[in-house]
Amino acid sequence: MAEGVSFLVLLLIAMPLKYFAGMPLAVTIAGGLHGVLFIAFVILAREVKTSYKKDPIAIGWKWMGKALLASVIPFGTFYMDKYWKKEEMAAVNL
Repeated sequence: MAEGVSFLVLLLIAMPLKYFAGMPLAVTIAGGLHGVLFIAFVILAREVKTSYKKDPIAIGWKWMGKALLASVIPFGTFYMDKYWKKEEMAAVNL
């Protein structure tokens, strides 16, 4: 969720401030924060993939691909969060 919010802040607040208000520092700050959160997201996604043993290999890569795609599409992380919560509940109820 934090990565998705930081991406939206970067796109919807910091970039307009840079280009329309001449405040490039907004992108520097928001972009740096988003970069750290994006790296954390990728590391945690890999940990989840490993923890839930997303095997065989094709399924694991497909799941990881969805995670990475969701992280670069605005509002994608919020959609996938809802999807992953359903997936988690299905795994718990087995």
